[in-house]
Amino acid sequence: MEFTIEKRDDISIIAIDSTNLGGPGANQLSDNIRSLIDKGSKKFIIDMKKVEWMNSSGLGILIAALNTVKTREGELCLLNIQKKTEQLLAITKLNRVFKIYKTEEEAVAGLSE
Repeated sequence: MEFTIEKRDDISIIAIDSTNLGGPGANQLSDNIRSLIDKGSKKFIIDMKKVEWMNSSGLGILIAALNTVKTREGELCLLNIQKKTEQLLAITKLNRVFKIYKTEEEAVAGLSE
């Protein structure tokens, strides 16, 4: 799984550059979040604009990332959720667990509160 990481003030923005979230490469996301936390990051936005499909391991990775961030007293939100992914999050009721934003500005403001 490919992704890019950008810093905006004290927020790490992780853009997933793959159409699928899941499978063997998905653990890289958690590893990178842990590494960023170890370097002092506490606020994360996961930009899922390119993600068109996600399987159960993708859901597991998002949940693990959220738990990792929360146990370190940080915040994590999702950005640019596509329709199929949004439906999956609704079916699993994870749309109630994650903060979800449509624009980067809203996400940054939501984490800055």
